[in-house]
Amino acid sequence: MPIMAIVRRSAATSVAITTLAGGLMLGATTPAATASAAPAAAGSHYLKFDKNQRNQTNSALYLMKRASGPDKVIKKYRAGSGVTRNSCTRFKGWLPNGTYTVQFHAKRYNGSLIKGYVIKISDKRCPGGTLRNDLFIHSEMTRNGGQGATEPTRWDGPSDYKSNGCIKLRPSDIKNLFATADRRGWPTKLTVVN
Repeated sequence: MPIMAIVRRSAATSVAITTLAGGLMLGATTPAATASAAPAAAGSHYLKFDKNQRNQTNSALYLMKRASGPDKVIKKYRAGSGVTRNSCTRFKGWLPNGTYTVQFHAKRYNGSLIKGYVIKISDKRCPGGTLRNDLFIHSEMTRNGGQGATEPTRWDGPSDYKSNGCIKLRPSDIKNLFATADRRGWPTKLTVVN
């Protein structure tokens, strides 16, 4: 076969493959295909805890999505942290400002004090140097996510937003946060601001 015929045949094959690949790519971007797409890429969602200086049991936890303009609020929840505003008081102070890593999340956690739905966040040093550890976003519930008879396993009302230094949500709110993150994408970071 002459060389020019081979070049023409190769070029025709290349065009056919490119056209086929282009058709597949176009098909993948149709509305029907994107409607059932997987949650957003890892790292595009984060949590933001905005401390209320007037009432630390009425602060806000946001599930956020990174965007090209201002980041988008997906959900907002009432939240509390600590029983004192001193972020250097271990097991009582609210969280120090800064960025934390989300280490894991679980629906059936069985710690000695914390049970049920939890999001474990990384340790952090406060401005005075004290290490804040054993930090979670959690509620008051049983290991199975229900309500128990003892204080750490039942939600009694607004006073339960107080915590030993973690971030606390109502049981229905932490369940909603989990359901929303399962659908939209799990946060990888927590940012604490005031």
